[in-house]
Amino acid sequence: MKYIKSFPIELTFWILALVLLATANPHEHHFSLCPLANLGITWCPGCGLGRSITALFHGDVSASFSHHWFGIPALILICYRIYQLTKQLFNKQKEFNLKF
Repeated sequence: MKYIKSFPIELTFWILALVLLATANPHEHHFSLCPLANLGITWCPGCGLGRSITALFHGDVSASFSHHWFGIPALILICYRIYQLTKQLFNKQKEFNLKF
């Protein structure tokens, strides 16, 4: 039970999300988790963000920008958050090792 409380869920989520976006085919239609798209609403402020990051991973910066202008800043923010969580995880492990 102690391990479950210390398991880095957010870190795992972000890394898995980026791996899935990096391995996705940017030219295929994919299932959307967006509740607005699933309700049939055609406009969403985040629509195209995943495709933008996928295109960026495949090296197509212009397609990334055309899918969603916030794709590049979003990827930078997510990478920074992964860095923060990893740093926090290693600091916790250092503190744990120093206690014993």
